[in-house]
Amino acid sequence: MPFHDELPRREGPRPVTTPHAPHSQIDQIPPPAERVALGRALIANIAALPHVRTGGSRRAPWGTVGFHLDPEHARTCERVFLLDQEFAHVHLEDDGSLHAILHEPLRTEAIDAGWAEVHPFAGQPTVSPDTVMLYAPRNDAEVAIISKLVHRSWLNASRTSTIASA
Repeated sequence: MPFHDELPRREGPRPVTTPHAPHSQIDQIPPPAERVALGRALIANIAALPHVRTGGSRRAPWGTVGFHLDPEHARTCERVFLLDQEFAHVHLEDDGSLHAILHEPLRTEAIDAGWAEVHPFAGQPTVSPDTVMLYAPRNDAEVAIISKLVHRSWLNASRTSTIASA
């Protein structure tokens, strides 16, 4: 299912990231106060989705905000989650980037448009092959686009979703 019409191309080059865990963004990170404000706006957008609770992440360092789907509303396919019922998280205290599960063809679309990259451990035991890093938003327009991408991750993880993942 394609991104509503067409996913816009992210401006500028891809950020530099680490090729290992923790998978972090190294450059193109907004100044701390701006990064936190953008991150909080992103968190508010995602936390407003039905049956989502925020909390710590079991897949990321302290200070990371995880987005967890209530178990009774979560699909049973492990591939649609980072771990347990966590479908995405934002590194609020670190670089502002996110990790999420994006199914095909959205994953390739987001990568091709410059919004995401495959996690270096994607497909390894206990790591969904659909795991990507979404780069830290640099402005409100990017918060809106990244929120839509994470919304699609939520749809894929939800039992009521019509999106199917392998």
